[in-house]
Amino acid sequence: MSRILNIISSPRGAASNSIKLADAIIDRLKEQDPAAFVQVHDLTNKPFPHLEEAHLNAFFTPVENHTDSDKEAIKHSNDAIKEIMDADVLVIGAPMYNFGISSVLKSWFDHIARAGITFKYTAEGPVGLLTGKKAYVAVTTGGVYSSGPATGFDFVTPYIKTMLGFIGITDVTIVRAEGFAVAELQQTALDKGIDSIQL
Repeated sequence: MSRILNIISSPRGAASNSIKLADAIIDRLKEQDPAAFVQVHDLTNKPFPHLEEAHLNAFFTPVENHTDSDKEAIKHSNDAIKEIMDADVLVIGAPMYNFGISSVLKSWFDHIARAGITFKYTAEGPVGLLTGKKAYVAVTTGGVYSSGPATGFDFVTPYIKTMLGFIGITDVTIVRAEGFAVAELQQTALDKGIDSIQL
């Protein structure tokens, strides 16, 4: 039985195209493994705080020296990292906002990138420690960014692939649904995205 961690970063609920696309990916995964367990973490309902001094102090203080304040400050990070460690597959819904990811997804990445825990520094550079996992990223956009003149404005997919690779998750599949704000594309955008899913 595989364990799937579904990260939601859209606040639009049932109207969210990234949630619909991510759900379609999960449906395909469950066709292959009907017993798969799915854990959902909705970042919009349980948002991670933006990094502040208290969080950074806790990150860089040895565990044995943690005060009660440090333990409270680092709890979000520890919980998020455990969710990833427990998962075999990540499915991340990533709508594009102003050419980038949502602020709640950025905060999640800030809390899971931890030196000595999810990556380590070596003489050859940083090495990710969360290896052996697969990730699918459901990217939804109003325009078309996979080809054409707007490709250089897509800061969603390179950022997510870089961050996942940084912590050791290098097997990443991007699934796109594009053109939700383009009149001639919007009616078929989601269906085309779902049809493009390849496991």
